Amino acid sequence: MIKTVFTDKAPEAIGPYSQAKIIDKLVFTSGQIPLLPENGNVAGDDIETQTLQVIINLMNVLEAAGSDLEHVVKTTCFLQNMGDFAKFNEVYSKYFSSKPARSCVEVGKLPKDVLVEIEAVAVIKE
Repeated sequence: MIKTVFTDKAPEAIGPYSQAKIIDKLVFTSGQIPLLPENGNVAGDDIETQTLQVIINLMNVLEAAGSDLEHVVKTTCFLQNMGDFAKFNEVYSKYFSSKPARSCVEVGKLPKDVLVEIEAVAVIKE
């Protein structure tokens, strides 16, 4: 059975998708961008501030699904500019200490012209 995850501690979906889906013991999050859940505004205009907000949003979605960052097995990271890679990694490495598998690519444009988006696959905590 597939379950849909929703929390008001992360931005609502801005399209026809859900924040995450659960099947068996796996959580698949939608890509999170650096929107503030309380008003939908973009958090900051630099890669560090935006990466932190994305991770906070991911933490809240994972918590609502019964998981957390330590149980993430794979992330896919999208950067508007690969020149931000080092600064992105500085913030990312503070929160993903379990070093999940990861892909990180530069893309032409992200929703709301943000600098970063991250999606994750995690295991539900036992």
